[in-house]
Amino acid sequence: MKEAIIDETVSVIIRDVDIPTPKPGQVLIRVVVSGTNPKDWKVPKWQPGTPLNQGDDIAGYVEAVGEGVRNFRKGDKVAAFHEMLSPHGSYAEYAIAWEHTTFHLTEKTSFEEAATIPLAAMTAALGLYQELRLPLPWAPADKPTPLVVYGGATAVGAFAIKFAQLSNIHPIIAVAGKGAPFVETLISREKGDTIVDYREGDDAVRSAIKAASKGTPIHHAYDAVSEKGSYVNLGAALDAPGKITVVLPAEADKVKEQISIRRTMVGTVHMPPAEGQALGDKEFGAAFFPFIGQGLAQGWFSGHPYEVRKGGLGGLEGALKDLEAGKASAVKYVVKIAETEGVQQ
Repeated sequence: MKEAIIDETVSVIIRDVDIPTPKPGQVLIRVVVSGTNPKDWKVPKWQPGTPLNQGDDIAGYVEAVGEGVRNFRKGDKVAAFHEMLSPHGSYAEYAIAWEHTTFHLTEKTSFEEAATIPLAAMTAALGLYQELRLPLPWAPADKPTPLVVYGGATAVGAFAIKFAQLSNIHPIIAVAGKGAPFVETLISREKGDTIVDYREGDDAVRSAIKAASKGTPIHHAYDAVSEKGSYVNLGAALDAPGKITVVLPAEADKVKEQISIRRTMVGTVHMPPAEGQALGDKEFGAAFFPFIGQGLAQGWFSGHPYEVRKGGLGGLEGALKDLEAGKASAVKYVVKIAETEGVQQ
């Protein structure tokens, strides 16, 4: 089969490799569409000399299952989150995922839409519910609960807003720039939600966030950007005690006392519970991925806007370099594996 690996120069090499065999608890998926993520160009630069298939967003059909897999069988239409930094990612004709990070799709959901979801949506969910400990959609908030989402037009930020809506978390104070028109389609102005333009400058952002809550203390923020002073602005705008979750490493001493910073890492959805805990992110993922699938089937949840990059895996390098250049706003780049030269699906 064809597989693409990415090196530290964000160059893509397409090679021929054997089709992998699923281990116990794993699912082998024939990939129809793969999504892309910013980490796919960042990680090769952070770890030079170790080219890897960085694809983590899978949409396709189950080809085979490993021992002990109960909920999937050959031919099922699925989406899945591949275990980051492990072999057999989604930039290939066939990919491997664990059963607990795979969910069913109906004919209603396209593979292109599905490929925008797994990594970004689970990152959003883990941050909101496991790190910030906000009310879950099936036990929604019953009082005003201001939430700041910095980077509302990013895939992670947009999914955070969608989940917050399902949890009746308002007002949502979304920080965005040129992606603001898209963010406008996600929020509910009638419930006090608003958009703050980060291009107005740090002082203006902090003042606008505080004003948006109309006097209700703001204790929670999801920073889907975590760069260029974003969490510093949030730390200044939040009321103590406050919690910020970030998606990249952050310096805790850059915010005032009683404002905690916790990093959301979607890779924890593959880890067992911490010592002394019965349940953890792995169990949360096993419950929440089917919830997402149900939402897609019933129409109360949707994927992110997407752009299909031509050429299949041959178009991957251009997509990743555009991500690196910051050209993606309110859009996910996806590739159709069948368009790859030499692939016959």
